Amino acid sequence: MPELPLTVRQVMQPDPVVVPPDYPIRDALGLMNDRRIGAVVVTAPGGALAGIFTERDLLRRVGTADPGWRDLPVSDWMTLNPYTTGPDVGWDAAVGMMDRFRVRHLPVVEAGRVVGIVSTRMLMRHRTDYLDRQIADRTRELKQANEELLARDAEQTYNLRAAGRFQNRLLLPNAPPAWPELRWGFHYAPLDHLGGDYYDVAQPGPDHLGFLIADASGHSIAAAMVAIMSRAAFTAVSNASTSPGEVLTEMNRRLQGLADERFVTAFYAVLDRRTRVLTYANAGHPYPFRWVAGTGRVEPLGAQGFMLGIMPDEQYRERTVELAPGDRLCFFTDGLVESRNEIGESYGTDRVAACLGEHGHNPAQEVAGEIIRHQTEFRGGHPLTDDLTLVVAEMHAG
Repeated sequence: MPELPLTVRQVMQPDPVVVPPDYPIRDALGLMNDRRIGAVVVTAPGGALAGIFTERDLLRRVGTADPGWRDLPVSDWMTLNPYTTGPDVGWDAAVGMMDRFRVRHLPVVEAGRVVGIVSTRMLMRHRTDYLDRQIADRTRELKQANEELLARDAEQTYNLRAAGRFQNRLLLPNAPPAWPELRWGFHYAPLDHLGGDYYDVAQPGPDHLGFLIADASGHSIAAAMVAIMSRAAFTAVSNASTSPGEVLTEMNRRLQGLADERFVTAFYAVLDRRTRVLTYANAGHPYPFRWVAGTGRVEPLGAQGFMLGIMPDEQYRERTVELAPGDRLCFFTDGLVESRNEIGESYGTDRVAACLGEHGHNPAQEVAGEIIRHQTEFRGGHPLTDDLTLVVAEMHAG
C-alpha cells in the first residue's frame, strides 16, 4: 500500500489544552474529563514546553499517593522533557515514534513553542477518515468499471466475509476436559457478530484445570481484535504454569502496547482435582460467586489486580478456596451486571447473588438459564448495550 501523504500538521489538534506548572491536579483532571482528552500540555511563561500530564502519569502515582494529592501542582506528577514532534513530520513517522517510545501523546513544537498535540487515538481516527475518503473515491470509480472489476470486487467481498468467519472461530473456546467432578452451564451473547468477551480453559497438568473469563473493553470488531490478541497470549502461557498470578502477569506483559487505548479484564482460576483447591487471581474483572452447597450461602471470590495491557509491572496476587461437592461457581462479564432496565437502573451483582442463592441447588445449565431469565425480565424491553457471558461450574464428588 503506498505511503499516506499525511503530515502531523494535518492531523494534530492545533489548540491543545495548556496549563501552567502550578496548576492543581484536581483542575487538570477536570479539564481532561470535560474535554474528553487524555493529556494536558504544561508550559512555562512565554509558551516554552515544560512537560505533559497524561492519564498514565495519574495511574502511575495515584495508587501510592498521600491524601490531598489532588491539590498538588501538576508539575509534581507531569512527565518532564516529553518526547515531541514537528508539524511537518510525516504521519507514519509520528506513529513509529509513539510505538518506539511507548507514548500515547506527542506535543507538536515549532520554533520553540507548542503549536499542537497528537495522540494515538487522533492519528488513527484521521487515518481512518483518510482511508474512508479513498475508499469512497475508489467506489465511484468501480461503479464505472467493467464486468471484470465487478467480479474482482465480488471476490474481495467473499474473502472479507471468510475473514470474519475465521475471526469468530478464533474466539471459540477450547472444550473443558470430561472430568466427572465438573459439569458446566454456558451463556454467550455478543452484542454484534464479533465481541470482546471470551472464556477459555487450559490443562497445565494432568490434575489441574484452568478456567479464564475475560472482557476486552468495548464491543464489535475492535474489541474482538483485542480479545484475539489476549486469547493468543493466554494460549501461549497457560499450559506452562499452574499459577494464575504468573499467567496473568505474563499475559499483561505480552499485551503492553498492543491494545492501543483499550484494556482487558480477566479472572483466571486453576482447580487441583486431587485437593479440590481452587487458586485464582483477578485483573480488574467482576468478582465471580461461589454457592456453598453445605450452607446455601453465596460468597464472592474476591481478589484484586489491575486490568491487562495498562500497567507493565503489575503483579497479580493469588487467593485460594477449598471447594466441596455440590458447590457452584458463577463467572460473568460486566455485560450481565451493567445492563439496565427502562428507568436506567442497573441489574447489579446483588441480583446475580440473590438469583444464584435461590437456584444454586439446580444443575449448572439450569442455574445459568435462571440467571439469564431473571436478568431479561429485569431489563424489560431495554436492549443489551454490551457483550454478555455467563458460565456456571458445578462440582461433584467425582
